[in-house]
Formats: sequence, C-alpha cells, structure tokens
Amino acid sequence: MKVLLKGGRVVDPVQNIEEVLDVLIGEGEIEELGKGLKADPASVEVIDITGMVVFPGLIDMHTHLREPGYEYKETIRTGASAAAAGGFTAVACMANTNPVNDTRSITEFILRRAEEAGLVRVYPISALSMGLEGKNLVEFWDQKEAGAVAISDDGRPVMDSALMRRALEYAASLGLTVISHCEDLNLSAGGTVNEGPASIETGLRGIPSIAEEIMVARDVMIGEYTGAPIHIAHLSTARSVEIVREAKARGVKVTAETAPHYFTLSDRSVYEFDVNAKVNPPLRDEKDVAAIREGLKDGTIDVIASDHAPHAITDKEVEFEYAACGISGLETSLALSLALVFEGYLTLRDLVGKMSVEPAKILGVKGGSLKVGAPADITVVDLNREWTVDTRKFKSKGKNSPFHGFRLRGKPYLTIVGGKVVFRDVE
Repeated sequence: MKVLLKGGRVVDPVQNIEEVLDVLIGEGEIEELGKGLKADPASVEVIDITGMVVFPGLIDMHTHLREPGYEYKETIRTGASAAAAGGFTAVACMANTNPVNDTRSITEFILRRAEEAGLVRVYPISALSMGLEGKNLVEFWDQKEAGAVAISDDGRPVMDSALMRRALEYAASLGLTVISHCEDLNLSAGGTVNEGPASIETGLRGIPSIAEEIMVARDVMIGEYTGAPIHIAHLSTARSVEIVREAKARGVKVTAETAPHYFTLSDRSVYEFDVNAKVNPPLRDEKDVAAIREGLKDGTIDVIASDHAPHAITDKEVEFEYAACGISGLETSLALSLALVFEGYLTLRDLVGKMSVEPAKILGVKGGSLKVGAPADITVVDLNREWTVDTRKFKSKGKNSPFHGFRLRGKPYLTIVGGKVVFRDVE
C-alpha cells in the first residue's frame, strides 16, 4: 500500500527545500512531493503529520552493533530496533566484533542478520588491519565486494604510520574512506578521564588532549601527502578542531565527526565517578565543548554520529578504572543534536546535512535527499515533543547512558525505510 504523509515541513538541503509539502510514497520510493496531494483511502494510507518536520532518513555512520561475538551487549536486531526508535533509517557498524570483521564472511554474516531483522539499513565497516592488530592490511577489495562501505580499526588506533599510509592509498584506489580513531597509546596508556582538574580531583589517571591531537595531525598530514580522503572519528578537543579546520583550508580531503556527548557534557560528569560517562576519547573540559560546538557551527565538523557503544550491566557496574568505555547513544542522539538547533548553533538544514547528507556522501551510500525516485527512507520528527530519557525503555540491550533522567525536546514520530514504517511513536 502507498503512504501519503500530509502536512509536514520537508527539510531537504540537497533540493533546497524547506516548506510544508505532502510526500507520496509508492513501491519503496518517493513518488511525489507537492502541496495538497490527493489519495484514494482504499489504496493509500494517509498519515497526518501537521506541525512536524520531514527529514531525509538519518544515517548514523558510527555505531557498534556487537554481533557477532558480543550478543550479550547487543545484537544486530536490537541495535537496528534502537536505531529505528532513534529516527535512523541506516547505520554503519564498526568492525570490533568477535571475530573481528576482517573477512568477507563476517561482512556477509552482518548483512544477512540485518536482512533478517528487516528494520533499518545496516552498512558493515571493514577492519583496516587483520584482527585490529595494526600489522597486516585486510583485503579491502574483497571486503568492498562483500558489502563493506568504509575501512576502520575504530576502538584501536593505527599506531604504524607506514601502515596508515598504505591503507589510505589502497582504500582510495577503491573509492573507500578510511575512518581513523586518533589516539597515541603511548600518551593515553592507563588513562581513564581527561587530564586536568578532572584527573586531579578524582585521583584517576588522565588522558591528555595531545594523545588525540598528535594523531589527528599525523593522519591529516598522511592524507595530505597521499591525496587520499580520510575521516576523523569522534573529535573531542579544541586543538583537534583547529587542526581539521586548518587542513580543510589547505584543501586536504579530510572530514570529521563528533558525538552528542562531546558537545553536551564536560569532564565534570565524571566527578561523581559515573561509569556511564566513561568514554574514549574521554569527556573534555568546557573549553573543548565550546570548540566542538563552534566546529559544528562553522562546518569544520561534517557529521554528528552517536558512537553507539552498548554494554551489559556487568561491563559497567564495576570500579571506574575497570568499567568499559561507551554510551548507548542511538536513542538519544537526535534529541541531543536538536538542542543545538533550539540554541541557535545550527539550522534544521545544517542538522540534516550532518546527520543524513554528509554521512551518505562519505560512505558512498544512497540517501540524504527526498528526491522523486529516491529510496523512501524518511524520518519524521515532532520538534515540540518533550520527553524524559528512561534507559529502561531503550530498545537497545545497552542501558548505559549518562542521559538517563534528562528532559529533552524533539522526538522521532515515524521512521520509514524503503517505504515501510519501521517505527511509530505511540506513547
């Protein structure tokens, strides 16, 4: 059956559209955009979304779905369910599974599981090195042929500069982007919180900002030397933003992302030893938070990604030093990002760019626009809906979030993938 979305404000930067339009969906594609579209109720489901906004389907290009190997933390089905509830029509999942996604059989397994779930589109990201060990390159061509959309050892940095150079050159020849986890392990070793007042007052070992920044600078320079595109994951410091900004001004093919916790929380969140605020890179100080926001505003940071990292209670409810890093972020990412719109840092067009248009471009996947004939991947959001985060209601197995109890504004009302409604807010 066809679906007609009536009365929503369509925001599509690619088509330079931001106005109230009806959207007709047929055969899994956008069939028509226009005012006052009519439909036969016998053959078309009409959904009134007056007062809401309609986005091209949101794409989260940085998630950890845990399967295979860590199904007690998350499965592809539960992760896809969380994504749909968070307004995402597609997610890209990192390779740090068990076994690591460093062979086509694992990529194909992930795609089969995603198809079985029948919810959102799942794009596997291949490991850069075998076993994430930073020694030998994965066979990128084989992985691309199997369905991988990018290359990354995320969770572990590539410490060997020569290996990173070869990876960038090889990936570029195949039209794949390398996503870099920037961390100098020699500088961060043993650290758990941001180095500075947070580490001093808690007595926990600190991770200096330079542990990230020195690797951002290195990877930008290797990208500049090779001419290959590189994407920097989860920027967290002011200097990292400056390095990327300066590189872009020189014409380097660099893109960057940050996550909602880096522009919402500071390192003061760990003062009470809240293990749900333990992430890698760590939460930084207020100066860094301000710089991340400015980087989003001026376009230095291209993408907002959740870095969804679900964990079981046994991974988190231990002493801070031993707790796993990560936040279960798919179901709060959009609302936390909308706060930047309400506060005037971003426009709705900017937000769609960072959560749909740019991820599609960087990963080389379909999406980012509601053009006629495009796949009907659509996110409908009620901007006025206020709600309180309750992790017990998360679709994700991971309940680890420092945002439990936060009062947020803006919530997905419908998530549509290929013309099929995969989530509808009924609360």
